[in-house]
Amino acid sequence: MKINVRPAVGSDLSSLLGLYGELNPDDAPLPQERADAIWAAISNQQGRTVLVADTDGAVAGTADCLVLPNLTRGGRAVLFVENVVVAEAFQRRGVGRHLMDAVVQVGEAAGCYKVQLLAADDEYVHRFYESCGFLARAEGFRRYIERPDSTA
Repeated sequence: MKINVRPAVGSDLSSLLGLYGELNPDDAPLPQERADAIWAAISNQQGRTVLVADTDGAVAGTADCLVLPNLTRGGRAVLFVENVVVAEAFQRRGVGRHLMDAVVQVGEAAGCYKVQLLAADDEYVHRFYESCGFLARAEGFRRYIERPDSTA
């Protein structure tokens, strides 16, 4: 199986939404018009790259990368990674490793001093990221923001 990692394009949107459905199965699907508007905003955001792993024309995985300019570390940016997912049918076949190699290349090309991501509390996932050269260096914290009722 040949794996090609590349920046996502508009025609990948439905595949991305399918992958995100695997990542967060409890999420309600986005209406197409809203998904299109969000994709347009993402596509126009400076420093933002959504990568897809393409296997013979099928989108098998994705990682969302954001280069954040930084006033510390000599002005070197930070690369934040979110929404990493490999389709269940393609797991344990090298897709995730190819994605993470490409993520690091994005950070290197942007002159970042680090690549940072949060991982699910899952031992397999932690071992995977460690095998890709990532170190568990800090404890992460999250505070979810409740969405106000949008019945109006």
